[in-house]
Amino acid sequence: MDYTIREIRKHEYPLLDNFLYEAIFVPEDIEPPPKTIITSPELQVYVEQFGESRDDWGLVAEVGGKIVGAVWVRIMNDYGHIDDETPSLAISLYKEYRGFGIGTAMMKEILTLLKSYEYSQISLSVQKANYAATMYLKIGFEIVMENEDEYIMVYYL
Repeated sequence: MDYTIREIRKHEYPLLDNFLYEAIFVPEDIEPPPKTIITSPELQVYVEQFGESRDDWGLVAEVGGKIVGAVWVRIMNDYGHIDDETPSLAISLYKEYRGFGIGTAMMKEILTLLKSYEYSQISLSVQKANYAATMYLKIGFEIVMENEDEYIMVYYL
């Protein structure tokens, strides 16, 4: 599948709401939550006023001119929060575009971008049952904390 990865443009920031919803891991036998779930304060930290902080960085993946995925980071007090110097990562891809290497490519691009801006590490939170946890480990993320359901992972740049 042909795709392009590029920086997100300001007028595309509202799309992060869609990708935030897509990033919610829903096990196969569970009914997805309503889309209004993203308005909760614990999820709004990922997208609210995105682009207003110097630590807000994002990339999108395009296929045939359509944005099909996004990866973005910011320093926020989210589930994967490590400290006030470490950006937390969010990534998602529309379901029909998963399994083609696009997510891995987006991850590698954002890591390269953050390294170029001299960040020392990046963190994320992922549910243990989420297939993406394996991708993160393959890319080089390390588990630094865990609870019954989730891993907190860090990638050292």
